[in-house]
Amino acid sequence: MMKAEELKLTEEWDKVFPKSEKVEHRKVTFINHFGITLAADMYTPKNAEGKLAAVAVSGPFGAVKEQSSGLYAQEMAERGFLAIAFDPSFTGESGGFPRDMHSPDIDVEDFQAAVDFLSVQENVDPEKIGIIGICGWGGMALQTACIDTRIKATVTSTMYDMSRVAGNGYFDSTDNEEARHQARVAVNTQRTADYKNGDYAKAGGVVDPLPEDAPYFVKDYHAYYKTSRGYHARSVNSNNGWNVTAGTSLMNTRLFTYAKEIRSAVLMVHGEKAHSCYLSKDAYADMVKDSNYADNKELLIIPGASHTDLYDRKDIIPFDKIEEFLKENLK
Repeated sequence: MMKAEELKLTEEWDKVFPKSEKVEHRKVTFINHFGITLAADMYTPKNAEGKLAAVAVSGPFGAVKEQSSGLYAQEMAERGFLAIAFDPSFTGESGGFPRDMHSPDIDVEDFQAAVDFLSVQENVDPEKIGIIGICGWGGMALQTACIDTRIKATVTSTMYDMSRVAGNGYFDSTDNEEARHQARVAVNTQRTADYKNGDYAKAGGVVDPLPEDAPYFVKDYHAYYKTSRGYHARSVNSNNGWNVTAGTSLMNTRLFTYAKEIRSAVLMVHGEKAHSCYLSKDAYADMVKDSNYADNKELLIIPGASHTDLYDRKDIIPFDKIEEFLKENLK
Protein backbone atom coordinates (compact mmCIF):
# COMPACT_ATOMS: atom_id res chain seq x y z
CA MET A 1 0.00 0.00 0.00
CA MET A 2 1.36 3.39 -1.00
CA LYS A 3 1.86 5.67 1.98
CA ALA A 4 2.10 9.41 1.48
CA GLU A 5 4.80 11.51 3.05
CA GLU A 6 3.70 14.41 5.21
CA LEU A 7 4.51 17.52 3.23
CA LYS A 8 4.52 21.10 4.43
CA LEU A 9 2.47 22.93 1.83
CA THR A 10 2.23 26.70 1.71
CA GLU A 11 -1.38 27.79 1.44
CA GLU A 12 -0.63 31.43 0.71
CA TRP A 13 -0.24 32.61 -2.88
CA ASP A 14 3.54 32.75 -3.30
CA LYS A 15 3.79 32.53 -7.08
CA VAL A 16 5.88 34.88 -9.22
CA PHE A 17 2.81 35.57 -11.37
CA PRO A 18 -0.56 37.11 -10.41
CA LYS A 19 -3.50 34.92 -9.46
CA SER A 20 -6.23 34.61 -12.05
CA GLU A 21 -9.82 35.29 -11.03
CA LYS A 22 -11.01 32.97 -13.81
CA VAL A 23 -9.84 29.74 -12.18
CA GLU A 24 -10.08 27.84 -8.92
CA HIS A 25 -6.76 26.98 -7.27
CA ARG A 26 -5.86 24.38 -4.65
CA LYS A 27 -2.90 22.28 -3.53
CA VAL A 28 -2.91 18.53 -4.23
CA THR A 29 -0.49 15.66 -3.68
CA PHE A 30 0.10 12.29 -5.32
CA ILE A 31 2.61 9.44 -5.01
CA ASN A 32 4.96 8.13 -7.68
CA HIS A 33 6.12 4.53 -8.10
CA PHE A 34 9.24 5.21 -6.09
CA GLY A 35 7.07 6.10 -3.09
CA ILE A 36 7.83 9.82 -3.29
CA THR A 37 4.94 12.18 -2.60
CA LEU A 38 4.71 15.03 -5.08
CA ALA A 39 3.16 18.43 -4.44
CA ALA A 40 1.18 20.20 -7.14
CA ASP A 41 -1.02 23.21 -7.74
CA MET A 42 -4.32 22.35 -9.40
CA TYR A 43 -6.00 24.98 -11.56
CA THR A 44 -9.62 24.41 -12.61
CA PRO A 45 -11.79 26.69 -14.76
CA LYS A 46 -14.45 28.37 -12.64
CA ASN A 47 -17.97 27.04 -13.19
CA ALA A 48 -16.60 24.10 -15.20
CA GLU A 49 -19.03 21.24 -15.74
CA GLY A 50 -18.60 17.65 -16.81
CA LYS A 51 -15.36 15.83 -17.45
CA LEU A 52 -12.53 18.06 -18.64
CA ALA A 53 -9.44 17.55 -20.73
CA ALA A 54 -6.43 17.75 -18.41
CA VAL A 55 -2.80 18.79 -18.63
CA ALA A 56 0.19 18.15 -16.34
CA VAL A 57 2.97 20.75 -16.47
CA SER A 58 6.52 20.85 -15.11
CA GLY A 59 9.75 22.74 -15.64
CA PRO A 60 12.05 24.46 -16.21
CA PHE A 61 14.83 22.22 -14.92
CA GLY A 62 15.68 23.49 -11.45
CA ALA A 63 12.54 25.61 -11.17
CA VAL A 64 9.44 25.15 -9.03
CA LYS A 65 5.71 25.18 -9.70
CA GLU A 66 5.46 28.74 -8.43
CA GLN A 67 7.44 29.86 -11.46
CA SER A 68 6.97 29.10 -15.16
CA SER A 69 5.05 25.80 -14.93
CA GLY A 70 2.41 27.39 -12.71
CA LEU A 71 2.01 30.24 -15.16
CA TYR A 72 1.44 27.75 -17.99
CA ALA A 73 -0.97 25.64 -15.92
CA GLN A 74 -3.06 28.64 -14.83
CA GLU A 75 -3.18 29.89 -18.42
CA MET A 76 -4.39 26.51 -19.68
CA ALA A 77 -7.07 26.46 -16.98
CA GLU A 78 -8.25 29.87 -18.16
CA ARG A 79 -8.64 28.22 -21.57
CA GLY A 80 -10.83 25.40 -20.28
CA PHE A 81 -8.44 22.66 -19.18
CA LEU A 82 -7.97 21.21 -15.72
CA ALA A 83 -4.24 21.72 -15.19
CA ILE A 84 -1.69 20.80 -12.57
CA ALA A 85 1.83 22.15 -12.14
CA PHE A 86 3.98 19.87 -10.00
CA ASP A 87 7.31 20.04 -8.24
CA PRO A 88 9.58 17.16 -9.30
CA SER A 89 10.89 14.70 -6.73
CA PHE A 90 13.53 16.05 -4.33
CA THR A 91 12.66 19.69 -5.11
CA GLY A 92 10.24 22.43 -4.09
CA GLU A 93 7.41 21.27 -1.85
CA SER A 94 7.61 17.67 -3.10
CA GLY A 95 9.10 14.89 -1.02
CA GLY A 96 12.15 12.75 -1.54
CA PHE A 97 15.58 12.71 0.06
CA PRO A 98 18.31 13.82 -0.47
CA ARG A 99 17.19 17.22 -1.64
CA ASP A 100 18.26 18.81 -4.93
CA MET A 101 18.88 15.44 -6.59
CA HIS A 102 17.33 13.98 -9.74
CA SER A 103 17.44 11.07 -12.14
CA PRO A 104 15.98 10.89 -15.66
CA ASP A 105 14.16 7.69 -14.71
CA ILE A 106 12.52 9.34 -11.71
CA ASP A 107 11.83 12.49 -13.74
CA VAL A 108 9.84 10.44 -16.25
CA GLU A 109 8.09 8.61 -13.43
CA ASP A 110 7.04 11.96 -11.95
CA PHE A 111 5.25 12.83 -15.20
CA GLN A 112 3.67 9.37 -15.29
CA ALA A 113 2.53 9.73 -11.69
CA ALA A 114 0.90 13.04 -12.64
CA VAL A 115 -0.98 11.18 -15.38
CA ASP A 116 -1.97 8.51 -12.82
CA PHE A 117 -3.41 11.23 -10.61
CA LEU A 118 -5.26 13.03 -13.39
CA SER A 119 -6.69 9.77 -14.76
CA VAL A 120 -8.74 9.10 -11.62
CA GLN A 121 -10.12 12.59 -10.97
CA GLU A 122 -13.92 12.66 -11.16
CA ASN A 123 -13.91 15.80 -13.29
CA VAL A 124 -11.26 14.57 -15.79
CA ASP A 125 -11.79 12.52 -18.93
CA PRO A 126 -8.94 9.95 -18.73
CA GLU A 127 -8.89 9.72 -22.53
CA LYS A 128 -8.05 13.44 -22.78
CA ILE A 129 -4.76 13.92 -20.95
CA GLY A 130 -1.75 15.87 -22.20
CA ILE A 131 1.53 17.08 -20.76
CA ILE A 132 3.61 20.24 -21.10
CA GLY A 133 7.32 20.32 -20.31
CA ILE A 134 9.41 23.48 -20.19
CA CYS A 135 13.19 23.69 -20.68
CA GLY A 136 14.83 20.50 -19.31
CA TRP A 137 11.41 19.18 -18.46
CA GLY A 138 10.50 19.55 -22.12
CA GLY A 139 13.02 16.80 -22.71
CA MET A 140 11.54 14.74 -19.90
CA ALA A 141 8.04 15.29 -21.33
CA LEU A 142 9.15 13.98 -24.71
CA GLN A 143 10.85 11.02 -23.03
CA THR A 144 7.63 10.30 -21.12
CA ALA A 145 5.63 10.39 -24.35
CA CYS A 146 7.91 7.58 -25.58
CA ILE A 147 6.60 5.25 -22.86
CA ASP A 148 3.15 6.42 -21.69
CA THR A 149 0.38 5.68 -24.18
CA ARG A 150 -2.21 7.39 -21.97
CA ILE A 151 -0.73 10.73 -23.03
CA LYS A 152 -2.59 11.91 -26.10
CA ALA A 153 -0.67 15.17 -26.67
CA THR A 154 2.72 16.51 -25.60
CA VAL A 155 3.95 20.09 -25.75
CA THR A 156 7.60 20.99 -25.22
CA SER A 157 8.56 24.61 -24.74
CA THR A 158 12.15 25.89 -25.08
CA MET A 159 13.29 22.27 -24.68
CA TYR A 160 16.62 21.07 -23.34
CA ASP A 161 17.92 17.58 -24.03
CA MET A 162 19.69 17.34 -20.68
CA SER A 163 21.37 14.04 -21.57
CA ARG A 164 23.02 15.55 -24.65
CA VAL A 165 24.24 18.57 -22.70
CA ALA A 166 25.52 16.33 -19.89
CA GLY A 167 27.38 14.08 -22.30
CA ASN A 168 28.51 16.53 -24.96
CA GLY A 169 28.55 19.94 -23.30
CA TYR A 170 26.78 23.03 -24.62
CA PHE A 171 26.74 23.13 -28.42
CA ASP A 172 28.49 19.71 -28.37
CA SER A 173 31.71 21.54 -27.49
CA THR A 174 33.04 18.63 -25.39
CA ASP A 175 31.77 15.76 -27.50
CA ASN A 176 34.88 13.62 -27.25
CA GLU A 177 36.06 10.70 -25.16
CA GLU A 178 38.75 12.58 -23.24
CA ALA A 179 36.39 15.37 -22.15
CA ARG A 180 33.83 12.83 -21.00
CA HIS A 181 36.54 10.91 -19.12
CA GLN A 182 37.62 14.05 -17.26
CA ALA A 183 33.98 14.83 -16.41
CA ARG A 184 33.58 11.30 -15.02
CA VAL A 185 36.75 11.63 -12.96
CA ALA A 186 35.52 14.93 -11.51
CA VAL A 187 32.05 13.69 -10.58
CA ASN A 188 33.35 10.48 -9.02
CA THR A 189 35.97 12.37 -7.04
CA GLN A 190 33.11 14.50 -5.74
CA ARG A 191 31.12 11.38 -4.81
CA THR A 192 34.00 10.22 -2.59
CA ALA A 193 34.28 13.65 -0.99
CA ASP A 194 30.52 13.82 -0.38
CA TYR A 195 30.50 10.41 1.30
CA LYS A 196 33.45 11.39 3.48
CA ASN A 197 31.82 14.68 4.44
CA GLY A 198 28.38 13.20 4.99
CA ASP A 199 26.74 15.84 2.84
CA TYR A 200 26.32 16.84 -0.79
CA ALA A 201 28.28 19.73 -2.28
CA LYS A 202 26.14 22.19 -4.23
CA ALA A 203 26.91 23.19 -7.79
CA GLY A 204 25.55 26.70 -7.28
CA GLY A 205 22.47 28.13 -8.95
CA VAL A 206 22.49 30.83 -11.61
CA VAL A 207 25.68 32.84 -11.16
CA ASP A 208 25.27 35.97 -9.05
CA PRO A 209 26.60 38.62 -9.21
CA LEU A 210 26.64 38.43 -12.97
CA PRO A 211 30.09 38.75 -14.63
CA GLU A 212 30.27 41.40 -17.34
CA ASP A 213 31.53 38.84 -19.86
CA ALA A 214 28.81 36.28 -19.11
CA PRO A 215 27.27 34.65 -22.21
CA TYR A 216 23.98 36.22 -23.24
CA PHE A 217 21.96 33.17 -22.24
CA VAL A 218 23.46 33.26 -18.72
CA LYS A 219 22.36 36.90 -18.54
CA ASP A 220 18.88 35.77 -19.59
CA TYR A 221 18.82 33.16 -16.82
CA HIS A 222 19.97 35.76 -14.29
CA ALA A 223 17.24 38.16 -15.41
CA TYR A 224 14.65 35.49 -14.62
CA TYR A 225 15.90 33.49 -11.64
CA LYS A 226 17.78 36.19 -9.73
CA THR A 227 15.39 39.12 -10.00
CA SER A 228 11.86 39.83 -8.83
CA ARG A 229 10.67 38.66 -12.24
CA GLY A 230 11.21 35.00 -11.38
CA TYR A 231 13.12 34.52 -8.10
CA HIS A 232 11.62 31.99 -5.71
CA ALA A 233 12.98 30.84 -2.37
CA ARG A 234 12.40 27.15 -3.15
CA SER A 235 13.85 27.22 -6.67
CA VAL A 236 17.09 25.29 -7.16
CA ASN A 237 18.24 27.69 -9.86
CA SER A 238 17.40 30.79 -7.84
CA ASN A 239 19.52 29.62 -4.91
CA ASN A 240 22.31 27.08 -4.29
CA GLY A 241 21.75 24.85 -7.29
CA TRP A 242 21.69 21.10 -7.74
CA ASN A 243 24.01 18.76 -5.91
CA VAL A 244 27.25 18.54 -7.90
CA THR A 245 26.68 14.82 -8.43
CA ALA A 246 23.01 15.15 -9.42
CA GLY A 247 23.76 14.85 -13.13
CA THR A 248 25.59 11.51 -12.91
CA SER A 249 22.74 9.49 -14.43
CA LEU A 250 22.33 11.94 -17.31
CA MET A 251 26.00 11.49 -18.18
CA ASN A 252 25.31 7.79 -18.72
CA THR A 253 21.91 8.06 -20.42
CA ARG A 254 20.53 9.12 -23.78
CA LEU A 255 16.98 10.38 -24.07
CA PHE A 256 14.59 9.99 -27.03
CA THR A 257 15.82 6.56 -28.21
CA TYR A 258 12.26 5.62 -29.19
CA ALA A 259 10.93 9.08 -30.05
CA LYS A 260 10.15 8.10 -33.65
CA GLU A 261 7.75 5.49 -32.23
CA ILE A 262 5.61 8.08 -30.42
CA ARG A 263 2.15 7.72 -31.95
CA SER A 264 0.49 10.57 -30.06
CA ALA A 265 0.72 14.21 -31.08
CA VAL A 266 3.76 16.34 -30.25
CA LEU A 267 4.22 20.10 -30.56
CA MET A 268 7.72 21.46 -29.97
CA VAL A 269 8.00 25.23 -29.42
CA HIS A 270 11.30 27.10 -29.34
CA GLY A 271 12.60 30.63 -29.65
CA GLU A 272 14.54 31.50 -32.79
CA LYS A 273 17.28 33.28 -30.83
CA ALA A 274 17.48 30.75 -27.99
CA HIS A 275 20.94 29.28 -27.44
CA SER A 276 19.15 25.96 -26.99
CA CYS A 277 17.16 26.02 -30.24
CA TYR A 278 19.40 23.40 -31.85
CA LEU A 279 18.22 20.88 -29.24
CA SER A 280 14.58 21.11 -30.33
CA LYS A 281 15.45 21.22 -34.02
CA ASP A 282 17.58 18.08 -33.78
CA ALA A 283 15.17 16.19 -31.51
CA TYR A 284 12.29 17.00 -33.86
CA ALA A 285 14.28 15.91 -36.92
CA ASP A 286 15.22 12.62 -35.25
CA MET A 287 11.62 12.07 -34.10
CA VAL A 288 10.08 12.37 -37.56
CA LYS A 289 12.87 10.78 -39.62
CA ASP A 290 11.79 7.33 -40.88
CA SER A 291 8.77 7.52 -38.55
CA ASN A 292 5.35 6.16 -39.42
CA TYR A 293 3.80 8.76 -37.12
CA ALA A 294 5.22 12.06 -38.37
CA ASP A 295 1.90 13.58 -39.47
CA ASN A 296 0.90 14.74 -35.97
CA LYS A 297 4.31 16.16 -35.04
CA GLU A 298 5.11 19.88 -35.34
CA LEU A 299 8.04 22.21 -34.67
CA LEU A 300 7.14 25.85 -34.08
CA ILE A 301 9.96 28.40 -34.04
CA ILE A 302 9.05 31.77 -32.49
CA PRO A 303 10.77 34.62 -34.37
CA GLY A 304 13.07 36.77 -32.25
CA ALA A 305 12.42 34.87 -29.01
CA SER A 306 15.16 33.89 -26.56
CA HIS A 307 15.22 30.81 -24.32
CA THR A 308 13.75 32.49 -21.25
CA ASP A 309 11.18 34.52 -23.20
CA LEU A 310 9.14 31.31 -23.24
CA TYR A 311 9.29 31.04 -19.46
CA ASP A 312 6.89 33.88 -18.73
CA ARG A 313 6.46 36.32 -21.62
CA LYS A 314 2.75 35.89 -22.25
CA ASP A 315 3.03 38.25 -25.20
CA ILE A 316 5.49 35.81 -26.82
CA ILE A 317 4.48 32.34 -25.61
CA PRO A 318 2.10 30.98 -28.31
CA PHE A 319 -0.71 30.05 -25.93
CA ASP A 320 -3.32 30.31 -28.68
CA LYS A 321 -1.42 27.72 -30.70
CA ILE A 322 -0.88 25.48 -27.67
CA GLU A 323 -4.59 25.66 -26.84
CA GLU A 324 -5.54 24.85 -30.43
CA PHE A 325 -3.10 21.92 -30.54
CA LEU A 326 -4.29 20.44 -27.25
CA LYS A 327 -7.98 20.82 -28.04
CA GLU A 328 -7.49 19.22 -31.45
CA ASN A 329 -5.67 16.23 -29.97
CA LEU A 330 -7.59 15.85 -26.71
CA LYS A 331 -11.04 15.76 -28.24
